[in-house]
Parts: sequence; structure tokens; C-alpha cells
Amino acid sequence: MTCKIQGFDVGGSSVKAGLVDVDGGQLIGELLSAPTPRPATPAGVVEVIAGLSRRLPQGSGRVGVAFPSVVKKGIVRTAANIDASWIGADGAELVADALGQPAEFLNDADAAGIAEMRWGAGRGELGTVVMLTFGTGIGTALFIEGQLLPNTELGHMELRGMDAEKWASAHVKTALNLDWTDWIARVNEYLDRMHALLWPDMFILGGAVSERFADFAPLLRSEARICSARFAGQAGVIGAALAAAEADSR
Repeated sequence: MTCKIQGFDVGGSSVKAGLVDVDGGQLIGELLSAPTPRPATPAGVVEVIAGLSRRLPQGSGRVGVAFPSVVKKGIVRTAANIDASWIGADGAELVADALGQPAEFLNDADAAGIAEMRWGAGRGELGTVVMLTFGTGIGTALFIEGQLLPNTELGHMELRGMDAEKWASAHVKTALNLDWTDWIARVNEYLDRMHALLWPDMFILGGAVSERFADFAPLLRSEARICSARFAGQAGVIGAALAAAEADSR
């Protein structure tokens, strides 16, 4: 019997949701989305998650929520691209109360990385892998021999006197109307800094922009292998559901 779990991915501009076959690593049906509320307060975001949940078929066990923050045991610890009122909130408890079922609450890039390492571009890779999600900010997930080091937040590494995500995120590309050449020059600078610190064997580039990977791949430069995320903008939803399934099995 297929294990089906609802997964949610809270981003700076939208909240995505889907029912996930966690045994096969794929969505069942369509990926839903709704605008992230402004301001993105706990009550507002949880209301959007609850609304999306009602539009999906019910899953089994707990739900999974990928969130743009350092998350420690369900508690939100940072708020770079979300309302500051989230800091200190128990995200897992808030979602569980709203949906009436247990929730696994984790960093969004970690969730995307879990999806890619289990079922996507990183499957079977035993070296050092860095998952990068380019969106409103830059999310990072670090895996060493398949094991996740949670909450790395290397999108906030200093680059040119600012957070790296303020220099090289997909949002910056859009805001400054950069073409592929100019934007990838910034991305390459970021990859070079990451490689100097971590010496990864592979970078996996994710986020919605990875759907255009073929357009900019020839411009990418790194000593590490660079590949596109298999799940692109779906990775957070799928990874959140996988994390929920693993939590249920513990």
C-alpha cells in the first residue's frame, strides 16, 4: 500500500503543497500554491497551509512543512525571509493544532536536499554534496556520505560585504533584470567561495530557476560537479513529506 503524506513548502512569495507518494518519491496529483501572506505572521501562514491542506486528499500519519528558517526541534530560530514574529514559535505545534494531525517542521533547503538525495540528482552519491536553492534567498543543505548537517544557512555567508543571497539569489536576478551571463557570474563567485570552504564533490542547483538549467548550465564554473535538481520547485514539498515519513517511522 502506497504511503501518502501531505507536504508543504513555505517560501518568501508562495506556499506550495502536494500529496506525496513517499515510497516512490513523487507527487500524486497536482502541485498547489497560494501567495505567502503579507505580513507572513504565524497565524497568516498557518491559515494558508490549512487552506491548502483542505484542497488536497488526506494523507496518512503526520504532515511535513519546509520552512525558510533555522528550525530546532520544531522551533523557529531565525527569520531572514519571513516575519520576525515567527522567532521562538513552535511551528510544528502550530501546524499540528490547525490541521489536527502531527507535523514535521524543518528548514526548507534541508527538505529540498532530502528529496534530491533520496530520489533525485544526489541519489547514491556518497561524497560531500551541497544542495543550493535559488529563490527569494539562497538556501543550502550539506550532506556528507548521505548524512544531513541541518540548518547550514550558507546563503548568509558574507560575499562582497553583504549576505551572499543579496548578491546572487534568483530574486536579485529578477530585481536587477540581470541576463543569464551577468547573474551566473555572481553565482560562480558564490560557488567558488563555497568550494574554498567545503570542497564539495557535487553542487545540486534547485529552486524554480533550475527549470531553466539548460539555458545557463554552459556558463557555470566550479571544480565540483554541478547538476540540476531533479525536482526543481517541487523539492521542498517532496522532501518535507519524506522527513515526515521518517519521523513517523522512528
